[in-house]
Amino acid sequence: MQELTDTQNEPDDRNIAIDRVGVKALRFPVEVCDKGGEVQKTVAMVSLAVDLPSHFKGTHMSRFVEVLNAHGNCLDVRSMAGLPRELLERLEAHRAHVEFQFPFFRSKEAPVTKKAGLVDYEVRFEVEADKDGGVDFVVTVMVPVATLCPCSKAISDRGAHNQRGTVTYSVRFTEPVWIEDLVELVEDSASCELYSLLKRQDEKAVTERAYDNPVFVEDLVRNVAARSNAHENITWYRVEAENYESIHNHNAYAVVEKHCD
Repeated sequence: MQELTDTQNEPDDRNIAIDRVGVKALRFPVEVCDKGGEVQKTVAMVSLAVDLPSHFKGTHMSRFVEVLNAHGNCLDVRSMAGLPRELLERLEAHRAHVEFQFPFFRSKEAPVTKKAGLVDYEVRFEVEADKDGGVDFVVTVMVPVATLCPCSKAISDRGAHNQRGTVTYSVRFTEPVWIEDLVELVEDSASCELYSLLKRQDEKAVTERAYDNPVFVEDLVRNVAARSNAHENITWYRVEAENYESIHNHNAYAVVEKHCD
């Protein structure tokens, strides 16, 4: 076979190192174990990257895909922690970053009728490793919630405006935490959680629950932060809330980030 030119290994004289280079928006089947011990099959959007020293012109993009596909037709997310190490070796890099984002489904019962329906949450796992042995693992859950405005309730003779919002909650930890526990921590911090299946009795219950628990977007992130501060295994968190306002032509937004040392 004719030997082809390896352009990526050619020298570069601009003396500029690249922090991350690789592939993203690559779909791959994964398996996730839930808190009940059941395995959930889903599809992840994958990003794989390494650093690139200043003297190299480029990286070998095909090697990222080779490393991923070496795990077969479906990757157990518990084994994804080893992927950065494989990338470090395969691409002779000093740092490697792996990101998997996927929908995670939970069956939730309606509060009164107990009729069950599936609710989906976006989950992101990020793992970074370096050649010196350092490893960083961040789990993020994106949780839809309902919020009811305390000001609207206080000033209105009838009702109060409410809306859906999304809380993006990222954590580092000393011991593994379940996706379901992070989701519930966020849902407990809102006016009310969301459901996929509600009958009239359930609608009445969730409407009244939200009315009894009004929260500003500021309250929402503070509630999540307070619960995070009290969690024995969380060492760092970032909580971002965005409310899709029902009576304003804008969204309301707040964020808190903290190291729990």
